[in-house]
Amino acid sequence: MSTDIGPAAVPRATRKEWLGLLVLGLPTMLMAMDLTVLHLALPALTEDLRPSNTELLWIVDIYGFLTAGLLITMGSIGDRIGRRRLLLIGAAVFGVASVLSGFAVNPAMLIASRALLGIAGSTLMPSTLSLIRVMFQDPKQQGAAIGAWTGFFGLGTVIGPLVGGTFLQLFWWGSVFLIGVPVMLLLIVCGPTLLPEYRDESVRRPDFPSAVLSILAILGLIYGLKRITADGLGLESGGAIVIGLVLGALFISRQRRLEQPLVELSLFRSKLFGSALGMLLLATLLNSAAQFFVMQYLQLAHGLSAIHAGLWSLPTTLAVMVGAMAAPALASRMKLSTLLAGGLALTAAGMLLLAQVRNPSDLYVVVVGAAVIGLGLGPMISLGTGLIVGAAPPERAGAASAMAATGTDLGASLGIAVIGSVGFAVYRANLADNLPAGLPNGVAETAKQTLAAAVDVAGTLPAAEGSRLLSVAREAFVHGLQTTALVGAAIAALLAVGAATLLRSARMPGPPPEAETEAENAAKSPAAVEG
Repeated sequence: MSTDIGPAAVPRATRKEWLGLLVLGLPTMLMAMDLTVLHLALPALTEDLRPSNTELLWIVDIYGFLTAGLLITMGSIGDRIGRRRLLLIGAAVFGVASVLSGFAVNPAMLIASRALLGIAGSTLMPSTLSLIRVMFQDPKQQGAAIGAWTGFFGLGTVIGPLVGGTFLQLFWWGSVFLIGVPVMLLLIVCGPTLLPEYRDESVRRPDFPSAVLSILAILGLIYGLKRITADGLGLESGGAIVIGLVLGALFISRQRRLEQPLVELSLFRSKLFGSALGMLLLATLLNSAAQFFVMQYLQLAHGLSAIHAGLWSLPTTLAVMVGAMAAPALASRMKLSTLLAGGLALTAAGMLLLAQVRNPSDLYVVVVGAAVIGLGLGPMISLGTGLIVGAAPPERAGAASAMAATGTDLGASLGIAVIGSVGFAVYRANLADNLPAGLPNGVAETAKQTLAAAVDVAGTLPAAEGSRLLSVAREAFVHGLQTTALVGAAIAALLAVGAATLLRSARMPGPPPEAETEAENAAKSPAAVEG
C-alpha cells in the first residue's frame, strides 16, 4: 500500500476555513485603511494637540519603524508559541492601543500609543499569512485565498479615504483610531473557533538583543536627521547619528556570529537581491512621502474638508491599484527590468509634475501628479516581494519574504521621516523669511512648527493679520512640497536607471518544482497544526 501523499491527498478547505479567511481579512483591511486615515486626521489632531513638526513626524513614523523592526522577531515568536495565540494577543493589544490613541490628550501620549500599535501590528501580518498557508493546503485554494487576502488590503486602501473622511466629518480626530476596536474584538471572539493553531517546535528562541539593536539604530539615525532639519547640525543631532551608526555596526557584527541570525546577511551576497530590496524600500519611501504631503496640501493648503480630501485622493489610490494589478500580466509579455524601469520613470514624471505646483489653488496639478506617481509605483509595489524572493536561493525564500516585508514598512516610515523632514525644513525657512511684520513672537514661533499650527493660530488673529499669515504659511508649504517633489523625482530617476541596469537578469519566481510545496509539508506534519 502506497504511503505517498500527492496533490490529490492534500485536504481541501471547508466552509470553516473560508469563514476564517474573512476573519483574517478584516484586520488586514484595517491596517491598509490606517495608512490613509492617519494622514487625513493630521490637520485635526494637530489643531487639537499642537505637536511640533518633530513630534508630528514621530506620530506618523513610530508605528512603521516598530512594525518593521519587529516583523521577523514576531514571526519567530509565533512559530514557538503558536501563530493563532500570537495573533489573538496582538489583536487585544492593538485594540487597547487604538483606544489610547483615540483619546490621547497630548503628543507624547499619542506617540507612545502609536508605538504600542506598531508592536501589536508586527504580530498581525506574519500571523495572518502563515495561518492562511496552513488553512488552505490545496495549491489552487491557497492561491485564491492569498489573492482574497491581497484584495482585502486593496479594499482597505480604497475605502480608507472615504471611511476616514466620513468619521472626521461626523466625529473628532480620535474616532479614526477607534475603527479598529470592533474589528479586533471580532477577531478575538471568532479566532479560537475558526482559526487553527500552528507552531514549529524546531525554531529556536528569537535573538532579542538583535531586535533591540536594530530598532535603536534606526531610531537614533532618524532622530538625528529630524533634529538637523529642525535646528541644524549640533551636538544632540550629531551624537544621535553617531550612536545609531555604532549600534547598526554592532547589529551587523552580531548577525555574522549567530547560527540563526535575525537577518540573513548571506542573502546580500547576491547583488540582485540587494538591488531589488533597496529599490522596493525606496519605492515605498517615495509613495509614503508623496501621500503625506498631498493629504496635507488638500486639507490645509487648498482648504478641503476631510471627506472631500478623501474623495480627491481616490484617483491616486485607484492609480496604484491599476498599476499593481496590471503588472503581473505585463511582466509575462515584456522584460521585467523594462517594466519596472518604465514605471519608475513614470513616477519621476509625476514627481516633476507635482513640483510644478505654484500656489494653494493648483488642485488639479496635485491630484494628477499624485495619480501619475501612484500608477508608476504600482508595478514595483506589486512585484517587489516576488522579485526579492526570486533573487534568493529557494531554501531562503521564507527569510527573503520576511526581509521584503520589513523593507516595505521601513521604507514607508523613512519616506515621512527623511523626506518629510526636508519638506518641513523648507517650510520653516521660507516662512521665517516672509512672516508679516508685527506678529507676536509666540504666534510666529507657533506658525513655524507646522502648516496646521499656522492655520490654527491664524484664526486667533484679527482678520487682516490672520489672512496674511495664512497666505504666507500656505505659500511656504507649497515651497516645501516643490522641494520634496524634486528630491523624489531625482530618486525615482536613479531608481529607473538602476532597474534597467541592475535588474537585467531578474526573474519572478515560478511555480514550485516537483518537490513538496509549503502547503504539502504542512499537510504531512499534522502534529504542528491544532484544530
